[in-house]
Amino acid sequence: MKKRVVITGMGIVAPNAIGLTDFEAALREGRSGIRFIPELKELNFACQVAGVPQNFEVVRDRYFDPETVMSVNHTIGYAGVSAIDAWNDAGLPQPQGDAVDWDTGIILGCGIGGMDTIADKVVPMVSAGNVKRMGSRIVEMVMASGTSARIAGLLALGNQVTSNSSACSTGTEAVVEGLWRVRSGLAKRMLVGGVEGPGPFIWGGFDAMKVIARKYNDTPEKASRPMSASANGFVPGAGGGVLVLEELETALARGARIYAEILGGMVNCGGHRNGGSMTAPSPEGVKRCIQSTIQDAGISPMEIDAINGHLTATFADPLEVKNWSLALERGPENFPYISSTKSMVGHCLGGAGAIEAVACVLQVSKGFLHPSLNSEDPHPEIEAFAHRIPQTCIDFPDMKVLAKASFGFGDVNGCLIFKKWE
Repeated sequence: MKKRVVITGMGIVAPNAIGLTDFEAALREGRSGIRFIPELKELNFACQVAGVPQNFEVVRDRYFDPETVMSVNHTIGYAGVSAIDAWNDAGLPQPQGDAVDWDTGIILGCGIGGMDTIADKVVPMVSAGNVKRMGSRIVEMVMASGTSARIAGLLALGNQVTSNSSACSTGTEAVVEGLWRVRSGLAKRMLVGGVEGPGPFIWGGFDAMKVIARKYNDTPEKASRPMSASANGFVPGAGGGVLVLEELETALARGARIYAEILGGMVNCGGHRNGGSMTAPSPEGVKRCIQSTIQDAGISPMEIDAINGHLTATFADPLEVKNWSLALERGPENFPYISSTKSMVGHCLGGAGAIEAVACVLQVSKGFLHPSLNSEDPHPEIEAFAHRIPQTCIDFPDMKVLAKASFGFGDVNGCLIFKKWE
């Protein structure tokens, strides 16, 4: 028998808010976290706006002692704060002495990782012949598993501890993998999520590809335009999110507050065929991922009330909406609501799926749908679906099922089905 899996805690560090309470308010208000970044102008970036969590250093210093802060870059910091908040939100006990929690693990990934540390410290010091002056903390700051490893130490986690990486699908994939582990009985609970740090060394390659927004440097809040006819590329972002997945029996036994249940999840790859490539999703792969997730959840496509899409504000947005329509066999006349959290926070790369998953759980548990900003001029190919794109916050107490998807470079896909807990 598959164990039922519920969400009992969450933590968030997003460009438009840090902490669940403020993040929920930001979602309801349609508050943008996208701002002009002077450094990008100085470096001759075509895109000079980004979504970066504000005043994070002040927040970080409340979570880590001065010695630990020396080995906490933005990637590890965002992950650590989100994980600690999620742990506390779930009402779990603080670690004591040498006791290890063998029943709890973490899967928390990133797309690119500690690039800021590599660029600011490793490359200059190695190039100058100052290797001996780098200190002993560099490796733990730049290794891909630095996020999950650090959190394992903070919370004494003894089950699976790993960091996944699947480009923009990383955060969603981590939730799917955590779901499978708890569902199969290999862990009683898993912390799952994704994170990405900020900076020009992470975003430079995308600017060179001409896939990030460059026409709205003077009006940052209008720059991220998913599903819009005037979209001109995604807005780079940074941040992280963590969810506590727990088997239902354990959650009920300890009297935990339950936000929602995860009914199903699936990941796949389009194989770089049939329109898929290193940078574009295969429509067949996307449809199969959605349909497999629905089958795993044991529901009908007609039960889906809303979709939180990948929807980055690129050429792929109209194709994504059409793929959802084909996969669900639901046309404009009975299509679910569809929105993009990226319209407020930008594309947080490896952290995107996790940040958006937290947004999904808040919405399905509290009964509302946040607006999809800057979509008032829908792309002509999906104009028939325009009435299903929320322009303002919608009270939706009857919402029961919300689907979330992420698609990443490498033609990789991830999908989740959340259900309101009643």
